[in-house]
Amino acid sequence: MTTSTNTATPMTTATASTGTEDPPLAPHALLQLIWLASPALPVGGFSYSEALEAAVDSGRVGNEADATRWLLDQLELALARSELPVLARAFDAWRRDDAEVAGALNDWVLATRESRELRAQTEQMGRSLVEWLKNRGGAPDPRLARLAAFAPAPSWPVAFALAAAQTGAPAREALLAFAFGWSENMVQAAIKAVPLGQSAGQRILAAVAAAIPAAVESARQRASADPGRQAFAPMLAILSAQHETQYSRLFRS
Repeated sequence: MTTSTNTATPMTTATASTGTEDPPLAPHALLQLIWLASPALPVGGFSYSEALEAAVDSGRVGNEADATRWLLDQLELALARSELPVLARAFDAWRRDDAEVAGALNDWVLATRESRELRAQTEQMGRSLVEWLKNRGGAPDPRLARLAAFAPAPSWPVAFALAAAQTGAPAREALLAFAFGWSENMVQAAIKAVPLGQSAGQRILAAVAAAIPAAVESARQRASADPGRQAFAPMLAILSAQHETQYSRLFRS
């Protein structure tokens, strides 16, 4: 998969928390992160393929090896250079209760989505996570009202950052949970769209999961040292735009 450049000015006011040692992960925080990473979280992640369905339709992905390569490329060239660095910075901003920085990151996410479908996805999932956070109970969190007020909508990585910050988990584990949740949804999309069997899906998931720790470390370094570096995935953007008019579709993106 070749990859896309966005030229919007990104993430210049935020500071990352990667320079300090993360505290140990408490059992309660671990369980909360597992919950957030679950495909059962009612935010609609299962309904998106992020242009994978268009890649299948165009013949670029037709078997297990193709799907594995596609998702590994997307992890390295898009997620690790865009959503995960944003998440690292937004996580740190929410821990400092800095809604101004979180809002700037949210604006950057929305401005750099390359297609209507990708922007609609991040907005819909962000809104849904806000509603889930409002309705799950517990002590009121004034940061949630500030997140909900982001216009035109909270984006998915910025909303996830607040949910992860509420758990008390360290930043690295928050990014790992986000990336694994993404990989599970994408593998399920591959199983349905290619189509593939469950065993093939598990092999793909194992390959992507093995690559996630390095992608997370790369994202944290980018967030701290080079906030201007962005994803470069032009074919992903082109296929996403083509998916908008694809004749037959299972997925919303």
